[in-house]
Amino acid sequence: MTTVRQRIIPHLWFDSEAEEAAQYYASVFKHSRLGAITRYTKEGFEFHGQPEGKVLTVDFEIEGQRFVALNGPPLFKFTEAISFLIGCDTQAEIDYYWEKLTAGGDPKAQQCGWLKDKFGVSWQVAPTILDAMLQDPDPEKVARVTRAFLPMKKIDIRALQRAFDGK
Repeated sequence: MTTVRQRIIPHLWFDSEAEEAAQYYASVFKHSRLGAITRYTKEGFEFHGQPEGKVLTVDFEIEGQRFVALNGPPLFKFTEAISFLIGCDTQAEIDYYWEKLTAGGDPKAQQCGWLKDKFGVSWQVAPTILDAMLQDPDPEKVARVTRAFLPMKKIDIRALQRAFDGK
């Protein structure tokens, strides 16, 4: 079996919660695992300012996608300009990920399937069927679905289907 090397690996910059975040995400997603942990050394202290032994990076994998959580100085914050989309086939999946990822997150940052978790990372929890609905050649169906999902916080597949069907 040939192993495919992932060429693009998202790095998530945390102030000091890299290990906690990696463990949290690994607990939320069923097909996940934690990987290697690296730590700061006294070398380079004049550049990074981090104490020796503090976690530098944590490799983790979610659904076959490799990530690296990094502890860096508090220079950068997450924004909604980058988010991770979770395509869900059922309402039960939407409900599961929504409940897990909104716990401790920012309730004001929830709109039409988007949420911000307790670490400030943005996620989209969306039904896979939504793409097909929005790509339908009937502009009235697309308009009805759009009107239905825009005011939603957590997406309701049944409500989208009713809008799509004109009911």
